[in-house]
Amino acid sequence: MKKKKIIKLTKDKTVLQIVKRKGHTELYDERKVYGSCFFACRNAHLSEQEAEEICKKICASVTKWIKTKRVVSSSEIFKILVQELKKHNEDAAFLYETHRDIS
Repeated sequence: MKKKKIIKLTKDKTVLQIVKRKGHTELYDERKVYGSCFFACRNAHLSEQEAEEICKKICASVTKWIKTKRVVSSSEIFKILVQELKKHNEDAAFLYETHRDIS
């Protein structure tokens, strides 16, 4: 028996699929963007409160941008997140941008 692919829809009936580096797709998860951003901010020695404030703003911007799309690549999200982080903290942006090089 073949399993059916279940796709969740947002409130406005938009499917937000992310194409990952290896080619598979996932549904957009704002928590992943927040977590990546928060990790970069904390590694840049920002306080927990500073990191939370920055990440809330960045998540809102990224989510707003993504909602205008139906399918987005993870590398596009990566680039947008770096751009947004640079507006708030250059060190955090650098750490986020280079974390793929060592992982």
